[in-house]
Amino acid sequence: MITYLGRLRAFLVLSMLLTGFGGLPSQAADDATLNKAVAGLAAKGFDDKISAIEALGASGDKRAGPVLEAMVEGNLYTVKSDDSVVIGELKGKVYVLRAPLTLEPVAEVSPQDITKIRVNNRLRGIIRGALGGLVLLSDDPVARRQAADDVFKARTMEMGPMLEKALARENDAAVRTAMERALAAVNLTHATDSALRIEAVKTLALDAGPDTRALLSQIAAVDGDGKPVEADAAVREAVVEALDELESRLAFLHSVENVFQGISLGSVLLLAAVGLAITFGVMGVINMAHGELVMLGAYTTFAVQEVFRNSFPGAFDYSLLVAVPAAFLVSGLAGIAIERGIIRFLYGRPLETLLATWGLSLILQQVVRTIFGPTNQEVGNPSWMSGSVEITSGLLLTYNRIWIIVFSLAVLALILLLLKRTTFGLRMRAVTQNREMAASMGIRTGMTDALTFGLGSGIAGMAGVALSQIDNVSPNLGQAYIIDSFMVVVFGGVGNLWGTLVGAFTLGIVNKLLEPEVGAVLAKILVLVAIILFIQKRPRGLFALRGRSIES
Repeated sequence: MITYLGRLRAFLVLSMLLTGFGGLPSQAADDATLNKAVAGLAAKGFDDKISAIEALGASGDKRAGPVLEAMVEGNLYTVKSDDSVVIGELKGKVYVLRAPLTLEPVAEVSPQDITKIRVNNRLRGIIRGALGGLVLLSDDPVARRQAADDVFKARTMEMGPMLEKALARENDAAVRTAMERALAAVNLTHATDSALRIEAVKTLALDAGPDTRALLSQIAAVDGDGKPVEADAAVREAVVEALDELESRLAFLHSVENVFQGISLGSVLLLAAVGLAITFGVMGVINMAHGELVMLGAYTTFAVQEVFRNSFPGAFDYSLLVAVPAAFLVSGLAGIAIERGIIRFLYGRPLETLLATWGLSLILQQVVRTIFGPTNQEVGNPSWMSGSVEITSGLLLTYNRIWIIVFSLAVLALILLLLKRTTFGLRMRAVTQNREMAASMGIRTGMTDALTFGLGSGIAGMAGVALSQIDNVSPNLGQAYIIDSFMVVVFGGVGNLWGTLVGAFTLGIVNKLLEPEVGAVLAKILVLVAIILFIQKRPRGLFALRGRSIES
């Protein structure tokens, strides 16, 4: 409510007091009608107050806005001497009183001379709806849509004519949809014509929002004696059908959302696994420190963002463009150091490699804890990755996950180009398929191994950049993805990047489809069991890497 009132205050004060309602009807309500409605705000009866509020909201007069705003904020008073309604503002020990319609100062009085007009939560909701009606015809589409939403929640009968006027001149599709929904809610609540109410139900059935479902559920409900709340059988039947239709649509939208979440999870797994597909799948190295290379990329992102926050705050939106190559270099150089310092002495000894890299992962975690501390670090989203896009009512897709999907596919495309179209890719494939023959042709296999391991490690660092936008950056970041990454590589086919792509998206989507039914933990267990059974039938995975040394 505070956020809305802040926006509304800015709009009303600037737009109404300085420029006026550019799009409101040119003829304001006559002073006698407005004065009568303002006086009604001080009525003793609750219903009389509501009638006065609705009359002001339906007037379309710009002068009604400050009065209702003052009332909802508790700044509307009555003068004890003549019961006149005024807007009061405390200045020191006295109240400065202003005329409600002109806002001109009229007197300065002590607190004992005035009485505050009290409002409760129900009245505040009605006032917000009335204020929304006043904003329906403004020039700001954001304000118009917010006003339509507030009118929908208030659903006062007097807002119907104002909504019809606003709809007649509305060109913005999103705002028009919100206004049609609000008008349908008003008609369903207050209209007496059965056909008009059924038409309103059909309009509301197009919206899958929780407020709409709550409204329809109220009408379809039964009282304590088991009798329907809605007396009109035709309207009640239409509402029940609309609810069934909404539930079917929501089930479909939830399925679409789960698929999107699965694709986004698959993109995360792809980024984490594609580097592993090179170091483990291509080189045959079981690198248990791969997750820590992902973590190094995430902390590199944090460090880059700290530099931007402190030195270039205005360019923070570009921090990720610097963080991606920086993370690739940091993790890549760390990978080369690991290969030259440890791995090259352990080729052909998988158990020793596993133990050595596992110990290295613990060392890297402790080093990061020592430098950055054990708590999570704040990594922000740039503005172009913040927010979401509403595909349809009930289906929101977040920008950060959309960008991660795009980023993961772009990284995979660049890797494929590197492997298929460059000299380094040719040498790497040659060493992978037949090391002895490649060495006899003059290829420096040791250097190729180091650069290949560095490439896989650098890609892991880029995965850390992406993960920092959707997950906590902590020393344990990589541990959450290392097992899933191995599963993706083994399931897709050891060393096959296309298999890694298919495996990542398959596991991601299956996980998200299973989670609503069985829970997150059991879903992972079922996926693991399914992969074990699958590997029993296809030990090389979906797409087996072919080569002389592999096939021999």
